[in-house]
Amino acid sequence: MKIVVMCGVGLGTSAILKVNAERALERLDIQASVQATDVAGVRAAAADAQVILTSSELVDAIGKTNADVIVINNYFDLDELVAKLEISLGS
Repeated sequence: MKIVVMCGVGLGTSAILKVNAERALERLDIQASVQATDVAGVRAAAADAQVILTSSELVDAIGKTNADVIVINNYFDLDELVAKLEISLGS
């Protein structure tokens, strides 16, 4: 399973979301590869992803995808990440 986390530039914010997504997946006991990317690289990174995590401001930049796009309101809120990933992944 592959999860892509996306921010505007692909540096700090996506790194924070990546680490917290990995922590949320660990809580759910789900094995997945988590990859950070920016707007420019999201189409290539998400080509084989099951889930894309991003902010509401960047959803339109993703374009057409078969992945489940999950809007994260607070990148630091592990409970939000766990809840939304659990719904998406059916854990």
